[in-house]
Amino acid sequence: MRRALQEAETARGLGEVPIGACIVSANDGLLASGHNLTITRNDPTAHAEIVAIRNCGAEIANYRLIDTTIYTTIEPCVMCAGALVNARIKRLVYGAADERFGAVETLFGICDDPRLNHRLEITSGILADECRRLIQQFFKKRRSDSS
Repeated sequence: MRRALQEAETARGLGEVPIGACIVSANDGLLASGHNLTITRNDPTAHAEIVAIRNCGAEIANYRLIDTTIYTTIEPCVMCAGALVNARIKRLVYGAADERFGAVETLFGICDDPRLNHRLEITSGILADECRRLIQQFFKKRRSDSS
C-alpha cells in the first residue's frame, strides 16, 4: 500500500486526483504500478487501477493477471472494479472507501458478485486514514484555489 500511496503522490504532483495503484505477483514482487492520468492524457479511462492493469499486462505479456494482487488507495469505481474482474486479478487490497463512487463494497459488490465468472478476495481499510487524508487535502486545496 505504501507503493500505491507513492503513486498517488505522483498523481497529485501532476494536478491529478491523487489515487495510486500497484500490482504484485504471488510472491509479492512488484509487477506494475500506476496513478491517475485522466487529465494528463485527456482519457476518462486512465484511472490508477486501469493504468496499472495496462502496465502489468504489457509487463507480463498477458491479458490475464492470474495470481496477482492489486493495491489501490481508494475503493475502485464501477469501471475499475469491472476491469479487475475481467483481468482475473486474484486479490484486491484498498485503503479508503469511496462513499460516492465505490463499487466494491460501498455502492455495489462487483468484485465478489456470485453472478460473475470471476470473484476477487477483498481486503479493505489498509492505511485508510492516510489514503483518505491525501484525497481530502487535495480537494480542500482545489476548492480554496478556485475561490
